[in-house]
Amino acid sequence: MKRSQQLFKRAQLVIPAGVNSPVRAFRSVGGTPPFIQRGKGAQVWDADGRVYIDYVGSWGPLVVGHAHPDVVKAAQQAAERGLSFGAPTEQEVEMAELLCRLVPSLEQVRLVCSGTEATMSAIRLARGHTGRHRIVKFEGCYHGHADALLVKAGSGALTFGQPSSAGVPEPTAAHTVVLEYNNETALEQAFEREGAEIAAVIVEPVAGNMNLVAPRTGFLELLRKLCTRYGAVLIFDEVMTGFRVALGGAQALYGITPDLTTLGKVIGGGLPVGAFGGRRDIMRGIAPLGPVYQAGTLSGNPVAMAAGLATLKLVQVPGFYDRLAATTRALCDGLARAAQERGIPFSAASVGGMFGIFFRATPPASFAEAMQCDTETFNRFFHAMLAAGIYLAPSAYEAGFVSSAHGDAEIGRTIGAAKKVFAGLRA
Repeated sequence: MKRSQQLFKRAQLVIPAGVNSPVRAFRSVGGTPPFIQRGKGAQVWDADGRVYIDYVGSWGPLVVGHAHPDVVKAAQQAAERGLSFGAPTEQEVEMAELLCRLVPSLEQVRLVCSGTEATMSAIRLARGHTGRHRIVKFEGCYHGHADALLVKAGSGALTFGQPSSAGVPEPTAAHTVVLEYNNETALEQAFEREGAEIAAVIVEPVAGNMNLVAPRTGFLELLRKLCTRYGAVLIFDEVMTGFRVALGGAQALYGITPDLTTLGKVIGGGLPVGAFGGRRDIMRGIAPLGPVYQAGTLSGNPVAMAAGLATLKLVQVPGFYDRLAATTRALCDGLARAAQERGIPFSAASVGGMFGIFFRATPPASFAEAMQCDTETFNRFFHAMLAAGIYLAPSAYEAGFVSSAHGDAEIGRTIGAAKKVFAGLRA
């Protein structure tokens, strides 16, 4: 029995399904997940010594690759000074100042420990600011596992075909209105019907949890217009897109300024982190200044701040995002050509360093279209690519990630492997 198989068998005795986050269990694609021992640059090594070109990247944070020496050094130096204090540190101030300088919507920001904590807190703050209860979200968008947001969510909820979660009280879910992503007519109708009751709209400006779904031209603009007209708080969930699709996030890329923004992943450089922030008048509602309570023992953890600051220094190098986007486009274009040569219905799309691959003729624009993808063929493709040393997201409903450590060699090897796999799928 292979080492990963042994570890997975042990894990299932003491951890539900053997994993600490659902999609890692490979239930969507089948088989045994490789247990990762180390990573460097664009590659990871599993417990059996196999090496893979990695397109998961810890689900987005590792925009400069695994174990970048500058990030590792910064974290090591911070750890030597102390792992946690539960008191203010200079690094927290530096991070907050940097985020407010780089992200267009941020006038003030509060640091937390996860993306879920960030979105949960932003929702509470929006409700406290407006005095309203109703929240609008979009089908297939995932905003963490807080009760109010686990209604037709994406990510693992889609992977298992359970767009809602058990354990969410009906009265809680009743305050959440779910609309179709990219559907402007439904959005306008919802505001016409319930605009006076809507506290906030939360959206992934580029959806990454029903695979990659980009906003249609005009969709985000309409969101901004309607929230302004009806006095609702517009929340951009940039936990995934922040510093992943552009230096200032999706809001900088598309030129739309939300009222609140949630962040995570990249700003911790691979360590647990989250943040929410936005307009100063809204942020003043947070305790101890205002009546909306939020707290966290490990918020602004000094080691996470050090790793995040080192990462954000690297992504500010001129041309970083142009190169990252070009590499990601080259991957998508190469995969699409390889599938086309074999007559396989396939498409690919990218935004910055995020990408999606779809076993359908065109990239989806909504949850319903994402669900039309051929998941059986994806699963076969996934396992064949894994056997060839290419580690893709183990679900047809998850976006992939390219880092600055991925170069021509890695992209070339990936496309070469895909050509062989597509030939086998066609045979």
